Amino acid sequence: MTRLRSRTARSLLLLAPLFVFLVWFFVWPLVGMMSQSVSDSAVLNLLPRSAGILTNWDRRSAPSAEMQQALIADLRAVQDTQALGDMVRRLNSARSGFRTLMTRTVSAVSDPAGPPADLVSIDKRWEKPEFWIAIADALSPYTDRNLLAAIDFGRNAEGAIEKLPPDQSVNLVIMARTFWIAALVTVACAAIGFPYALIAASATGWKRDLLLGAVLLPLWTSLLVRTAAWFILLQEKGLINDLLLALHVTSAPLALIFNRTGVIIAMTHVLLPFMVLPVYSVLITIPKNLMPAAASLGAPPWRAFVRVLLPLSLRGIASGSLLVFISAIGYYITPALIGGPGDQMISSIIAFYATGTANWGMAGALGVVLLVATLLLYSVYARISSEEPGRA
Repeated sequence: MTRLRSRTARSLLLLAPLFVFLVWFFVWPLVGMMSQSVSDSAVLNLLPRSAGILTNWDRRSAPSAEMQQALIADLRAVQDTQALGDMVRRLNSARSGFRTLMTRTVSAVSDPAGPPADLVSIDKRWEKPEFWIAIADALSPYTDRNLLAAIDFGRNAEGAIEKLPPDQSVNLVIMARTFWIAALVTVACAAIGFPYALIAASATGWKRDLLLGAVLLPLWTSLLVRTAAWFILLQEKGLINDLLLALHVTSAPLALIFNRTGVIIAMTHVLLPFMVLPVYSVLITIPKNLMPAAASLGAPPWRAFVRVLLPLSLRGIASGSLLVFISAIGYYITPALIGGPGDQMISSIIAFYATGTANWGMAGALGVVLLVATLLLYSVYARISSEEPGRA
């Protein structure tokens, strides 16, 4: 018993670096992303006095003098200009006009001559309850605003969930584009990968090794290098157009870059191994005498393929398709370099919110939506991959 415990302890000790790596580089970033999508303390941190008073406000009556004085005191105490900017952006996203309103108000309350008597004397908008409602709604440290906005929904003045106006609802359009591009890439990979895997499975010796090596070789090359290579090949005076013009296949260069065509070509090349390898692993388990047996029973080659080989290989095709689709929906570099403005996928929008506008809450919410979709697809992939070949 003591020896068994000692072996278990040594095994856990050997696995400890792996656990630390997974927690540090996978679990912790995911937890941070999900917490950012629901956290909202930009307003609460700067308006503690207003938070205590607004909790007892009925949200219908005119703003009281006590509420105005509390907000004046909070704004006068603000020292962090970056935090103030975060608060203004948060309020302006909830109610248009807060940017100019807060700029004028902060300048007035910071006047060395002394604070104003009330906020209405600074701007008449402070007597409107809807601006105070926006502040009251933003005081909670947690919010579903980002998650709702990620799927083009929001809350109205009464707190009910409703669809955002068309000029503010673009995330679902971009997600639909992402899934459509991923589906096209998956179909292209299946159309190329299945015949290739079939040839590799039927070959023997060095021919099979050469075919598999050609599939595995791109995996040893950086994704950025492969994408940059396609950037050179697909441009108007690239090698592909030069070859087509030299062979007189076309009379003018084809538009192969900065559009959907170039994105699909480049992504298909990058993701093709993820289709070939699962299909190949299933094809080599199919007995090679089944096709000759079908032919001996009078089935023509196409019928033997449709009725015998294709059904037995569907498990590999399904696994490869899900693997390619899961990988494609999160692509960023290839569409960013090869595609045009109308070909950017959801990962580009996440990068824009994270680095362009520093809106980590929205970036985290879109990441959560993409993560949920990926986990659902991965569960299907795991289920298909774990099925026995006889049950496929």
